[in-house]
Amino acid sequence: MDVRELLEGVKNQSVNIEEAEQYLKELPYQNLGFCRLDHHRALRNGFGEVIYCEGKATEHLVKIYQSFQARRENVLGTRASQEQYQAVKAAVPEVLYDSLGRTLKLQYEKPQLTGEVAVCTAGTSDIPVAEEAAQTAEFFGTYVNRIYDVGVAGIHRLLEKTEEIRRANCVVAIAGMEGALGSVVAGLVERPVIAVPTSVGYGANLHGISALLTMLNSCAEGLAVVNIDNGFGAGYMAAQINRLGVEGGRR
Repeated sequence: MDVRELLEGVKNQSVNIEEAEQYLKELPYQNLGFCRLDHHRALRNGFGEVIYCEGKATEHLVKIYQSFQARRENVLGTRASQEQYQAVKAAVPEVLYDSLGRTLKLQYEKPQLTGEVAVCTAGTSDIPVAEEAAQTAEFFGTYVNRIYDVGVAGIHRLLEKTEEIRRANCVVAIAGMEGALGSVVAGLVERPVIAVPTSVGYGANLHGISALLTMLNSCAEGLAVVNIDNGFGAGYMAAQINRLGVEGGRR
């Protein structure tokens, strides 16, 4: 329940004053001792709390998801392991896990998907990062068109999809190796392009640093770059850009 729903509930008398008072005591955040959950974030910036799961103690992660379950609030987790999923699932049966994108979703109300973001990969090895980006954007209400395996080594594959990519309000271009996909896509479309370097590649790829440097040094206009393997950051930013496009009447 968000603040607006709470106020509507008080107004129509489906929520009593005591229940509303208890709910408001935990705003703007809920202190669990080991963390402070920001339940007010969606009210401030339109997007709810996101949990970075990697490295978190399993018992802490379970308590975090139980907190959102008790409030029936949506929450997205990233970089979650299969073991973390199993532990959370035992306590919160509604949780959904995607092993490819490593996302852990608790979603009581799915948003209507609007606008369009194109998520493109150079190769199939980049798909796990792409899925993190795509699922993040979808979680926050964006329609995602997945266009995978269109790297510059076979550039005809990309050119065949140019018109399709141009429909999107924003494009996410994900590539390892030399990381050239972002520059090429930005040279073909008039929408913002977010480039994501991945750690895919042989030794001189330096775990994604060579792709990162290529993207940072691109001469293509309208290209922004996020950190290595940061599909979440790209998907979140793409969802924000897409929302501006939708609000501006493009779709």
